[in-house]
Amino acid sequence: MSISYWQAALGPAAGYEPLAGDRTVDVAIAGGGYTGLWTAYYLARADPTLRIAVLEASSVGFGASGRNGGWCSGLFPVPLDTLARRHGQDAATAMYRTLADTVDEVGRVAAAEDIDCDFAKGGTISLARSPAQLRRARSAHGLDETFLDADAARAVCAATDVLGGTYSPHCAALQPAALVRGLAAAADRRGVRIHEGTRVTALRPGEVVTDRGLVRAEFVVRALEGYTATVPGLRRTLAPVYSLLIVTEPLPPPVWARIGLARRETFSDHRNLIVYGQRTADDRLAFGGRGAPYHFGSRIRQSYDRVPAVFDALRRTITEMFGIDPPIAYRWGGPLGIPRDWMPSVGLRDGLGWAGGYVGDGVAAANLAGRTLADLIVGTDSDLVRLPWVGHRSRRWEPEPLRWLGINSALRATAVRDAWERR
Repeated sequence: MSISYWQAALGPAAGYEPLAGDRTVDVAIAGGGYTGLWTAYYLARADPTLRIAVLEASSVGFGASGRNGGWCSGLFPVPLDTLARRHGQDAATAMYRTLADTVDEVGRVAAAEDIDCDFAKGGTISLARSPAQLRRARSAHGLDETFLDADAARAVCAATDVLGGTYSPHCAALQPAALVRGLAAAADRRGVRIHEGTRVTALRPGEVVTDRGLVRAEFVVRALEGYTATVPGLRRTLAPVYSLLIVTEPLPPPVWARIGLARRETFSDHRNLIVYGQRTADDRLAFGGRGAPYHFGSRIRQSYDRVPAVFDALRRTITEMFGIDPPIAYRWGGPLGIPRDWMPSVGLRDGLGWAGGYVGDGVAAANLAGRTLADLIVGTDSDLVRLPWVGHRSRRWEPEPLRWLGINSALRATAVRDAWERR
């Protein structure tokens, strides 16, 4: 199994019992990550009488919720101007503003539920380190995003070759596995029944079929994100694309004095192939990126979590960005869910709810999805249920081999473009 630094730092969890045969509940949720647990948490708060079951194949936070880069961000994969063209400026701004406010909601709940997840809202900086990246930085116009000149950018994150950058206040660094375990405990205290070691094999209106029994429910929620393709009939709904990370040993104070990130700002740059990093609470450098191949047939295997060539590339990037060659203590990876049009969605139709397709920015988005699903299920007419991602249906990915060819060709082309820009 691919163990992240975050999971290893916490040690073994207490665990929850598998499903023990057939049962009937009000709401059955497939998936014990952020989306499923936030949905259960807010449902239990809204109506403590609801019988809620969360069904998880492995352990809570096994997937991306316990393995991600620790960014709780207001980032949305569809650009603001694109969303405005599709849904109108007011709706697009509401989507972005609500997601930005969600970063604070995650911090608020963590504090209220006594979840020690090293939450630090320092914002996020994306550096420009080539003329092409600088042009992209100057044209960026995200919500409350500020352009920084070279001196201002280096004052936040003193990487090499910095020409400028952009800064957004809407991001917090955190310990993702601590958040998901604490969230599970908070839901459990409110009467939510969490069943680990219970694999979902089919979803249909009124029923969730598992390898441990049948769960009947008025409402069924799909919250499987990168593992959606493992359920028959959903293989083309979200493409499981891998992201890999490395974490250094703790870096000495003089190194951090030079690099910066004094408020634990998360960081990236304006290259095309996504990279992302943070300064952990114990002064390690956590750094990850895309680049691992998509696997034919949307297959997910534990062996895919480790790609030595990608780990080596991430380490070289750290050296190139910061002029350091630190010892690497942890290496891991895992799949995230990507919809065909890169548009995350949440919805409820005929008793079947769903949320996901966050394209790697799901820590805050899953909280918003959970609150939205809770409102849809209990019938609350809130502003959340009118956001443009509610009820959206992405078209399915192409059948194989077109899916494999298209995704991997796009990954390769993105890497080639970055190499050309560096030259």
